[in-house]
Amino acid sequence: MSDIKKIKSALISVFHKDGLAPIVKKLDALGVTMYSTGGTEKFIKDLGIKVIPVEDVTDYPSILGGRVKTLHPKVFGGILNRQDNESDTKEMAKFNIPQLDVVIVDLYPFEKTVASGADEQDIIEKIDIGGISLIRAAAKNFKDTICVSSMEDYNEFLEVISEDDGNVSLATRKKFAAKSFNVSSHYDSAIFNYFNGDHSIPALKISETQAQVLRYGENPHQKGFFFGDFDAMFDKLHGKELSYNNLLDVDAAVSLMNEFKGEAPTFAVLKHNNACGLAQRKTVHQAYVDALAGDSTSAFGGVLISNTKIDKACANEIHKLFCEVVIAPSFSSEAETILKGKKNRILLIQKDAVLAENTVRTCLNGVLVQGRDTITDSIEHITYATNNKPTDAELNDLLFASKICKHTKSNTIVLVKDNQLCASGTGQTSRVDALNQAITKAQNFNFDLDGAVMASDAFFPFPDCVEIAGNVGIKSVIQPGGSIKDQLSIDYCNENNIAMVFTGTRHFKH
Repeated sequence: MSDIKKIKSALISVFHKDGLAPIVKKLDALGVTMYSTGGTEKFIKDLGIKVIPVEDVTDYPSILGGRVKTLHPKVFGGILNRQDNESDTKEMAKFNIPQLDVVIVDLYPFEKTVASGADEQDIIEKIDIGGISLIRAAAKNFKDTICVSSMEDYNEFLEVISEDDGNVSLATRKKFAAKSFNVSSHYDSAIFNYFNGDHSIPALKISETQAQVLRYGENPHQKGFFFGDFDAMFDKLHGKELSYNNLLDVDAAVSLMNEFKGEAPTFAVLKHNNACGLAQRKTVHQAYVDALAGDSTSAFGGVLISNTKIDKACANEIHKLFCEVVIAPSFSSEAETILKGKKNRILLIQKDAVLAENTVRTCLNGVLVQGRDTITDSIEHITYATNNKPTDAELNDLLFASKICKHTKSNTIVLVKDNQLCASGTGQTSRVDALNQAITKAQNFNFDLDGAVMASDAFFPFPDCVEIAGNVGIKSVIQPGGSIKDQLSIDYCNENNIAMVFTGTRHFKH
């Protein structure tokens, strides 16, 4: 049997008509017999092209308000028959079933209907039955049928039938079958996730239909891919393609800056997913200058992010630094021109997009899934553990430090003074080591820690950290609390005039 199939007949029943007309006209020019239903049938007739209603084949009208149109043996027999099978061929003739060489069908917009906030009845009606069945049948029988399952594939299909007068190779039919099963599996995953919104069924269904191949993964010898709709979150203004590591840093930057959404101008500099500088000031220019002062060495090659428009003054300062990515809600025209002065520097305008509800990562031979840490420590969460309470200024710094701490690799200690990150100890196996690392970094960059505050992502099992902190002038501490030995740290703070507050929430980040 030849791998090449000549298209002689087609079933067309689609929701989206955009881009369909050129295909219909080409099929007509090739002498292809077309069958259709409902709105698609009318669309083809309005083009002045002959089309046979499916009802003429099935001897059944569209019933149940359009829920049943193509679900009939004469339709599915025309799709699923094996042309090299003698028994199938005899049954086709016996029951007067027409051969269907092409199936062009797409699905009701289920995901868009859910996203629109429609009520449940409207959502249920957008669960396609006939369409998904046609897609699966035609894709299964790719040896004899070609399935076009999405308007995204209209142009490619038109090219295929135009290049060789309607002759289609087996490889092409199989390729379109793979596309079709991609469509059907994604559709079913979306429906399941809607019905399992409360996660009562312990099953993981993740489907991303948009993807890009990256230059490589974390290192040049590793392959890298990004699956997701990057354009839904950002407008890219300038620069080279983002790398795997860039994307990880951008994710960390966006998650961190979400903590300061709607607040005074705040600027952060990140390196290897951790903030190496962060400050909040009256102007974005000063916020950047003070963020950079937190660790101007680590900032080299980093990712920068602002919670407000970047202006000319700020851009002039940024332009002096080699950095990979700059993210902001907007850029002034002067700032954009300045920052485009480095051809590889990536400029991103962040849109008001919602981050994923869950975080997912591979683990052993499976996957770990957890809800995103959506708790931001605030005044309402705080209990005062010590006799001495923080001043209003210290309390403001404590909450500021806690936001940074939440987005820094554990074990971590964060030191803050006057809404400026002085230093942090990141990813240490000991909390004491994290504190000593932070103190050393702060002193190396000439920060005066007298009056600074300290945040910890988890409780102190011993009073060693508050003692070390107190010895360098730190006057106030924020931590989750919850250790059976909390009283040891409380006693030390009370004896040494250090204020300490508990949040009740641990923020490990591994």
